[in-house]
This record gives sequence, structure tokens and C-alpha cells, in this order.
Amino acid sequence: MTSLFIDAAFDSGNIDVLSIDGRTARLAIRRDKDSEFFQWFHFRVAASAGEEVVLKITGLNASAYPGGWPDYDACVSEDRDYWARAASSFDKDEEGGTLTIRYLPASDLFWCAYFAPFSMERHHDLVADAASCEGVDYVRLGTTLDGQPVDCLEMGEGTTQVWLYARQHPGETQAEWWMEGALECLTDPADPVARGLRKHCRIHIVPNCNPDGSRRGHLRTNAAGTNLNREWAVPTPEKSPEVLAIRNRMDQTGVDFAMDVHADEAIPAVFLAGFEGIPSWTEAQGEGYYRYQRILDRRTPDFQTKLGYPKAAAGKANLSMSTNQLAERFGAVAMTLEMPYKDLADFPEPEQGFSPERCKLLGRECLAALLEWLEGAAQ
Repeated sequence: MTSLFIDAAFDSGNIDVLSIDGRTARLAIRRDKDSEFFQWFHFRVAASAGEEVVLKITGLNASAYPGGWPDYDACVSEDRDYWARAASSFDKDEEGGTLTIRYLPASDLFWCAYFAPFSMERHHDLVADAASCEGVDYVRLGTTLDGQPVDCLEMGEGTTQVWLYARQHPGETQAEWWMEGALECLTDPADPVARGLRKHCRIHIVPNCNPDGSRRGHLRTNAAGTNLNREWAVPTPEKSPEVLAIRNRMDQTGVDFAMDVHADEAIPAVFLAGFEGIPSWTEAQGEGYYRYQRILDRRTPDFQTKLGYPKAAAGKANLSMSTNQLAERFGAVAMTLEMPYKDLADFPEPEQGFSPERCKLLGRECLAALLEWLEGAAQ
């Protein structure tokens, strides 16, 4: 009789069980609906405490970003609150690329995920908590294909229009942990960063741009199999109602500063990507982005500028991506923030790696950098 049980039939769950032999399981990740993307996993393991469990996730050479698996350790939790790392190894020659996760459970139940999950229930708690705070307005921007609301929180008395939005790619849960940290800062009436920003800005926050993909356990797409961050030039109600709803609201408010919050599978660093290559690029607009990047680099050792994406050549920016579209459409200082699944190469923390706690702290640091950026521009 087996002593190992694996389940994923819950919010953001994703795994298929191929076989179980004693304390070893062979597994595979399901593809996003109507898409070839797969990389996100999240499942529960029932196994008696005190004896090692071996989990082999197979077929990963065909995953969305196979470069993400070397030097990656899976996230594990026994209480779904504190997430540590389990020793993991990747062999590209075993069963089409296999990640082997080894874990010695202290109790009879644990959870395993690509990164610490951020459930839709936690999302609703986050939105409810923020919306109940003084000075915060809730705006229901639209409805997803699965019938979920696209939530937006707005606050501040200033004229600078700031947009912060996250989780276009639902498996990048780091982004909503970042949002939780940012919202905790912004709704704290005693926080000086929040007070300064709310004085200078009108802030618009979309904590989760892709509720359907989040609940379905997708890596990168919505319920139609659409990558939302390739829809910003011509969003449609049929394929990308989430982007259409968000962009329509942006057209109403305008955008001066925008940050699109993401995570990168392969690069072991926190970094920013800008809008080089847009047709209307000016040195002044570009310097606004570079100045923010310099401020953030100075403020926190979790951020760096050595690793990142290559810059687009002049006139070659992809305007279907939100950062490029908003920079071109509004003349905004726009950027994409990327956080890692792996630990930071130059600032590692062996127990948890890059963690929800660090995501939340980074959220506040990004806001503090924004306040400094705004005050510098006013001088």
C-alpha cells in the first residue's frame, strides 16, 4: 500500500502524477490551457514524517524556460505560511529533463511549489483590507473570461499619475507578494513614504492582472491561453479583456509613471527593464527611467544593474508589451521589474532563497525610491 499521496485540485494547483513507488514520485507539469507554456507547479504531499520524499518532475526540457531549472531549489512549506527551499537538482538527460526534489518532512503533510503561492483567497483579503482603508477608492475595471473581477485600488491627492500593476503572468507570484508589501506601506497612515507619495500622486494599483490564470495554475496565460503582456497594442474582449479594461482606465487617467511587476525564471537577480527602442524615444524620457534605476540600486542590496535583458535597438521596441506601449502612448517613465525564482547570485540567503518576505520589503523600497525620484524631479 502506498504511503505517499499527491494532490493539486485546488486554487493554483498544477501537477500530474505519473507514478509512485514507495517514497518516490514521478510527476509532470500541465500546460497552460490552449497554450504550450508550462513551468509553474504547486501541489500537496501527504507522507509520514521523518523519512525523505523524492519528487521527480519530468519532461522539463520542453518547458517554457528550461534555463530556469539548473541551480534552482523548489519551495516547500508545512504550514503554507513559511516557505523554505528543498534541495533540488536538474538532469537534462533524465526523462526529457528532470528536476529531482528531496525533502525530509517534519510532519505528515507539506506543500511544494515553483515559488510561494499567492492564492485568489489571499488576493481578495488583500483587496478587502486595502479598500477598507481611509482614502482608498475601489474600482472594478472589468470582468475576466471566467467571470472574475479585475480589481483596482486608487489613492492619493496629487496630480502625478502612477500605475503599479502585477501578475500579468500568473505563475510569477513574486509580483503579488510585492504588491502586498507595497499596499501595506501605502495604506499605513503613519508611514512617511506613503504620506509623501499620496501627497504628490494619484496612485492606481492592479494587484493581479490575471485572476483566471492564477486560479487555474497557469504559468503565463489567461483562460484563453493568451499571454497578456503581448496584447497591449490591440487588446480584445475575446482574448484579453483584462488588458482592455486596464488600458481603458489608463486612457481615462493618463500615466506619468508605471511599473509592471514580474519575475524571471532564469536570471538570479532583481533588475529593471526599460523602454529603449520605442519610436518616440527621447533622452529626457530615458533619463527619467535611468535615474529611478540608480536610486533603487543605491537603496537596496537586493537590486542590481549588472544582470538583465538586452536593450531593444532604436525603433525596434515591441509595442504589444505594456512597458513599451505606455512609454509610447503616454510619454510615461515606464519599466518592468523582474524578481527571481532562484536565489540572488550576489546576495544569497540559503534557508529561503528569494522569498515572499523579500518581495514585500522590495515593494516598500520601490515606493521609497519613487518618492525620492519625484522629489528630485521637483528640485
